[in-house]
Amino acid sequence: MQIASPSRFYWVNFGIPLACAAVVFLMFDMTNIDIAFSNLLFDPVSQIFPLDKVHFFEKLTHKWARIIPNWTGEVAVIGAILSFVWPLINPQKHPRLGGFLQRTKALPVLRFARDHRRDFLFVVVAFAICTGVIHFLKSHTSVYCPIETTLYGGKMAHVEWYSNFQLFREAGEGRCWPGGHASGGFTMLALYFVARRYRWRFSKAVMWGSLLLGFIYGTTRVLQGWHYMSHTFWAGIFVWLACLLTALAFYGRARLEVPVLQRHERVERVAQAQTSS
Repeated sequence: MQIASPSRFYWVNFGIPLACAAVVFLMFDMTNIDIAFSNLLFDPVSQIFPLDKVHFFEKLTHKWARIIPNWTGEVAVIGAILSFVWPLINPQKHPRLGGFLQRTKALPVLRFARDHRRDFLFVVVAFAICTGVIHFLKSHTSVYCPIETTLYGGKMAHVEWYSNFQLFREAGEGRCWPGGHASGGFTMLALYFVARRYRWRFSKAVMWGSLLLGFIYGTTRVLQGWHYMSHTFWAGIFVWLACLLTALAFYGRARLEVPVLQRHERVERVAQAQTSS
């Protein structure tokens, strides 16, 4: 089993998103591509983004879609809480309680929560940090959404995030950069790092699925006039970096860079576990 060098790990996991950030900045923030794309979705006669007025589209893509990250976060919080319950329960000292938990199938759940306490806590903390980073950037750049600006019938001026950035205080009332709804989908990347910890061979599928979910979330808001396309890309970049740094703090680089388990390795592990039991 070969392990990648530390330099390669950092180049891949930090270098690629930082390179993407440079590309997004030059391609979108330094040009009018964002505006040109949104112009295609805007009806200048009625002065609206047509999809913004479709009630079912709003409910499907904005309201109902939140279920996925919201429920994931709630399960992680519950799992983290339950992980501290098991040490308080000693079936040997409390046989009746242990028997009750066994009959209700709660005992395996409590054991699972205990064994995966670090993973549940990681997901909770990663979600919280990602949300905090996005909210910080929103309030310290004060970018208004396209539909709120004079370009599309609104009252606020269109400004770029970098021209209005304030590090130590809020920049204004605007809350549109980066994409908040997109970041909700991208936070599912936390599950990718959990999968990497256990060398799960489908971890890349979790990563690509999380990225796809974030892009879908972000694109639907672009179609409604509530974001520019670059806002989605920026959300993905910041969420990836936030999840990565949190994963390094919880698991360490050595664990995250170990190659995924191959089929024969998994068979050997199962055989060893059965032999030892």
